[in-house]
Amino acid sequence: MEWILNNKEWLFSGIAIAIPIAIASWLIPSRRNKQIQKSGDNSTNIQIGGNFKVGGNKDD
Repeated sequence: MEWILNNKEWLFSGIAIAIPIAIASWLIPSRRNKQIQKSGDNSTNIQIGGNFKVGGNKDD
């Protein structure tokens, strides 16, 4: 409790900055590329994490 009283100025100034930034990030849509998968009739989409290599050596 004493630590909070001694450091209340920088503690609450950090919170006062963090809250508006968090609210703005939730309200403003992200401009990052979103992944979109399109497929035709009777097809299966498979999503993997990392790199996928077709062919090549067994040791790759």
